[in-house]
Amino acid sequence: MMTRLPIALAAMISACLAYGQGTLAPNAVPATGPVAPAAGGAFKFAFSYAKGDKFRALSTVDEDVLINRRPAYSSRILDRIAYEVTEAAADGASGSLHGTFETSEMKQGDSAYVISDSYDSEFSRDRLGRYTIDPKYYMPVVRDVPTFPDKELSPGDTWTAPGEERHDFRRVFGIPDPYLIPIDVRYRYIGPVQRAGKAMLQVSAAYTIFERPKEPSAYAEVFPVQIAGFSDQQIYWDPALGQPGAYEEKFDFIFDWSDGSTIEYRGSAHSEVLEAALMDRAALKAEVERAVEGMPDVSVASTDKGVTIRLENVQFEPDSAKLLPAELDKVARIAEVLKRYPDRDILVAGYAAAAGYEAGRKQLSEDRAKAVAERLIDLGARSADHLSAEGFGDSNPIADNATDAGRSRNRRVEITILEN
Repeated sequence: MMTRLPIALAAMISACLAYGQGTLAPNAVPATGPVAPAAGGAFKFAFSYAKGDKFRALSTVDEDVLINRRPAYSSRILDRIAYEVTEAAADGASGSLHGTFETSEMKQGDSAYVISDSYDSEFSRDRLGRYTIDPKYYMPVVRDVPTFPDKELSPGDTWTAPGEERHDFRRVFGIPDPYLIPIDVRYRYIGPVQRAGKAMLQVSAAYTIFERPKEPSAYAEVFPVQIAGFSDQQIYWDPALGQPGAYEEKFDFIFDWSDGSTIEYRGSAHSEVLEAALMDRAALKAEVERAVEGMPDVSVASTDKGVTIRLENVQFEPDSAKLLPAELDKVARIAEVLKRYPDRDILVAGYAAAAGYEAGRKQLSEDRAKAVAERLIDLGARSADHLSAEGFGDSNPIADNATDAGRSRNRRVEITILEN
């Protein structure tokens, strides 16, 4: 079943709180950048970029899906976005960005998110919010939102600007290229507000869609013949940073397909900027190694994502995702370690040995990663919004699958303290 990616994410997708070299400390006012206007005063919105800046955002979507007008299922979707500014103009008026996107879903009855899709993207954006991006990229879903006019704005001012949505319909409908839906966005500058104790500027962004697209050049089964719906967003601009700091959205979209079926996606979304310091991986690795010293089949490594605690030969009940008592104790000790680093998100990855069917190995590794993730959540190591699980089957073996000892090592769970 297709899950609609949250369209509201555009407000945060490439304009979030920066941290690292050359970035501002929280609540700092840039020496030459914009400052908050006096109550009711005019303000000129502009994005700014500095090479080497890193930033991230977390978006949560509560979504109901209706098929042929009848409720089908509900889910909560979590999107983690991490960006780095790879190049920037000397005056900060434009930047080239590399981003990674992870979409996770929590199904009804579950308490942990499972990663369903991962994407990379590269694009540039100017100070007004306009993108230059190769159409081959699936992310960001929404582009050129928000876009600002090149002038000062006073509360009550309105403007319109074009944008677009790009959707990934490969998995379910076999449409191979990012699927384009043009949009026209209506904006209003509401004015200064207080949000979470900070002075911000509120901007509303709304658009409706009524599109009868042409038949795509390639598809496996069906294709959209009509798309209708709306998005209403509230964007909260942080003038001290020159970036949005949060957003809220309500949406409802209906897709009519060529086979006569209808799928509707309705719900709400919100996103907040996350702050973090650069990770000293060597120091963190050493700290974690000391904390897990003496635990059997446990090792620590510095990886491209952060610092990983590897649990080899993890023991579950046969052909299930239920941890044995000895493993529950081990996970409890690791939960206490993770509590020492509350500002870092966690990824739990499950791996299987090469035995049985490939699809079964993939599902079992995902189920076991989710079981460990749910245990960590129950123990208070993280809230669900800051922890995800993913299953990799028998990919990335660390030992020889031809031996019992090698298969035991490959049957593992890796818990990564993420940098970004």
